[in-house]
Amino acid sequence: MNPARTRHPRTGPAPAYAGSAQAPASGWTRLAPQTGAAFELAPGDRLTLLDPAGEQVSDLYLVAAGNVAEQFSSGRTTDFGNSIYVSTGSSLWSNRSRVLAEVVDDTVGVHDLTLTPCSQATFDILYPDLGGAPHPSCFGNLVTALAPYGVGPDSIGVTLNVFMDVWTDADGELHIDPPPTRPGDRFTLEAVVPIVAAVTACSAEKSNNGTCTPIDVLVERAATRS
Repeated sequence: MNPARTRHPRTGPAPAYAGSAQAPASGWTRLAPQTGAAFELAPGDRLTLLDPAGEQVSDLYLVAAGNVAEQFSSGRTTDFGNSIYVSTGSSLWSNRSRVLAEVVDDTVGVHDLTLTPCSQATFDILYPDLGGAPHPSCFGNLVTALAPYGVGPDSIGVTLNVFMDVWTDADGELHIDPPPTRPGDRFTLEAVVPIVAAVTACSAEKSNNGTCTPIDVLVERAATRS
C-alpha cells in the first residue's frame, strides 16, 4: 500500500462540484481524455486540477515564463521538501532552486514525483498488445502545449503526476494502483513567480484503471480573489 495514504488520510466525501463527468462547471476548462493544454499564471494566480469522473491522472509540468530554461524539478522538489509526497503546503521547485509554485489545496494527497510522462515509447514497450500503433501520450501533449513558448521536447523532464498512485514494496518492486480520486477531488497550486503550467488528462490506460477520462481545470486570477 502506498504510504501516502497513511500520511494523508481521507476525511469525508469529495468536495461538491457543479460539473459532472458529462460536462464541466461554468468557468472551468475541460481537457478531453488523452489531451493537454498550457495555462499562463502570474504570481498569486491559482490553478486547480479536478477529476470529474474519478480514477484519472493529470500530468503537470511548470516552466518559468521569463526564461523557459528554468523548469520544474522533481529532484529538487523532493530534496528541498525532504519528502517524495507532495500535498498542501508543499513547494514546487525549479532546476535553478527557486520556488515556482506552492500547493495550497489537495483533497487526495496521493501524487507521484518519480515517473516520466507517458510517451509513444511507453506504449511500444509496456503495451505490447498495441503492436506499436500510434497512441496519444502525455509527453506528446506536453510537447504540443509548450511548443509555442519555445520549450523543446528534450527539455521536458519528470512531471508531477497528480493523483497517480505509485509506490514500491519491500523488495523495491514498483506498483501503480488506480488513482484514489472520487468525482470532485482536486489539487490546487498558487504561482509564486510568472509560470506556464502544462497540464494533461493522462493517456495511459494502465495508470487510470483501464479507462482514460477528462480533467477539469480552473484558473483563478489573483486580482479576482482579493
